[in-house]
Amino acid sequence: MATIAVAVVAADAVTKAWARTLTGPRHVLGPLWWRLQYNEGVSFSWASGGSAGVTVLTTIVALAVVAVALRSRTGAPAAGFGLLIGGGVANSVDRLTGTPHRVTDFVSVGSFPVFNLADVAVTAGFLVLLVVVLRGERLTVR
Repeated sequence: MATIAVAVVAADAVTKAWARTLTGPRHVLGPLWWRLQYNEGVSFSWASGGSAGVTVLTTIVALAVVAVALRSRTGAPAAGFGLLIGGGVANSVDRLTGTPHRVTDFVSVGSFPVFNLADVAVTAGFLVLLVVVLRGERLTVR
């Protein structure tokens, strides 16, 4: 779990550093574009303008996820929690280290809101955990 989380944080930092060098939208393929944007809120720019509150809220949620994840089973549950934690930490680091405090987004697909690698990791982690639960498996050892 920790290895996955660290890998997500590192890959996200590298891709966001690259994205901040974009000078304008760049078409990649089909509906995929690189389009630099900044997000002060959370998913889909919810709670924009509430930077301090968003940071506190996301930190509390991250700590709760870590508390549960520390008891996760090996395999898919650990991988799901690793992706979820890695994505959450990566966006928090971006928000806390940026001036002003906001998250770097750069992946644009059609009319869907612009997102980043950390967002992909959070979504993938959630989906992995959802599949585990829907299959009737336990997420934690206790």
